[in-house]
Parts: sequence; C-alpha cells; structure tokens
Amino acid sequence: IFWGKTLLWTVVDYMRKIKLKIIGMHCSSCAINIDGELEDLGVKSSATNYAKQETKVEFDEKAVTLPEMIEVVYKLGYSAQPIE
Repeated sequence: IFWGKTLLWTVVDYMRKIKLKIIGMHCSSCAINIDGELEDLGVKSSATNYAKQETKVEFDEKAVTLPEMIEVVYKLGYSAQPIE
C-alpha cells in the first residue's frame, strides 16, 4: 500500500527449458565441454548426457538465444538442434 493506494506490478519470467539433440559427441568429456561452454555463455544450467546424445538447458531467453547456444556447440565441433 502506497499513500492509500495499492501498488501493483507484474513480474515476467523469461526462464525457459529446452532439450537439444547433440550430434558428434565421442565421449563424456565432450559432454563436459558442452556444459562448460553453454554455462560460460550465460545459461542457468546445462546437463548434457553423452549416452542419450542430448542436453537439457535452462536459460533466460532475454539473455541467451537458441541460435547463440547452437553456435557455441557448433564451434566445439558438434551439431545441435532442438528436440520437439
């Protein structure tokens, strides 16, 4: 309450979770490298699974974009595409 009136505001949550199919990983070290680079890019969390050849990413879509994440993975020597 501010000066007898109710002060309202909206908090917008831009956090998003996606899965990416990763093509080209050869070992668990590849998964560790992908997680590290994605986290350096600014994602909140990245969990890459070598056996499933995929990564689960949680990120703020106002800070990091899907094309940026795919580019980081590409620069490491792998391909990435969203899993529907």
